[in-house]
Amino acid sequence: MSATETTTPMQRNGIDIDDTFAEAFPMKATRLIITAHNDTWAQHAAVAATGFATSVIACGCEAAIERPLSPDETPDGRPGVAVLLFSMSGKELAKQVERRVGQCVLTCPTTAVYAGLKDGEPIALAKNLRFFGDGWQISKMIDGTRYWRVPTMDGEFVGEETTFVVKAVGGGNLLILARDTEAALAAAEAGVAAMRGVPGVIMPFPGGVVRSGSKVGSKYASLSASTNDAFCPALAPLARRTELDAGVNCGDVNCVMEIVIDGLTEADVSAAMRAGMDAIVARGAEGGVSRLSAGNYGGKLGPFHFHLRRILGGEGVA
Repeated sequence: MSATETTTPMQRNGIDIDDTFAEAFPMKATRLIITAHNDTWAQHAAVAATGFATSVIACGCEAAIERPLSPDETPDGRPGVAVLLFSMSGKELAKQVERRVGQCVLTCPTTAVYAGLKDGEPIALAKNLRFFGDGWQISKMIDGTRYWRVPTMDGEFVGEETTFVVKAVGGGNLLILARDTEAALAAAEAGVAAMRGVPGVIMPFPGGVVRSGSKVGSKYASLSASTNDAFCPALAPLARRTELDAGVNCGDVNCVMEIVIDGLTEADVSAAMRAGMDAIVARGAEGGVSRLSAGNYGGKLGPFHFHLRRILGGEGVA
């Protein structure tokens, strides 16, 4: 990843805003609604179903909780959780949905699962999981939608037959350059909290934050990605190229954290990045953050370019 060199400094509340963009790429996504007898069990199922889903590099999909749902927001009038799942293809996403719902939602006490999107390319949700009922499963059509009822030891598991896949955007990102770990974490936590208020997005890494930012390629042929050495403070004196000596506040960066954003639309990702940057900027430079930047590949990886300055309402790179 690289940042475009700043020609005209831009600051917000004492924090440098790099003249650069986050480069994102097309993905496929779906939303699932998981409900249960109470909030606790809906949350258990959602957490399990979105586990080991930080990056498509090794996890097959990127997934996380979008938001909790009140009973008046769910199809069956029970407490629920909306989750979003993203993958590079509809075929891989269908595989991940079936495995994760089968192993993490069907197994969880009192749960049911429904499609959270009503348009797109249909893929199986409970369509194949119904066979767990061993012939005792039954279906019911309601307003043209088929649901399956599978007997279980606690009663029954209800699942909508299909869910829908839509085109989406993955890999929006924000780099937080700070004086130390405490400052970087506090800023990242504030940014993630603000982003979680934006519908249609998830931040799939633990707590929404990643410390092991990556670049494409490696000196080792077997690896498709490796550490983003240009943003590693310990390597600044050694690396052939470093991004830690740019900008007005250039001498006090000892920790960099990244927030990665996946969204159902380009507008969703942009709105989340704006919310996150606003939250971090509101803390000011006295909070320990000196710069905000973003990761890109010179425009060669993905067609979605999120220019930091433009998002914040200032001028940006061409």
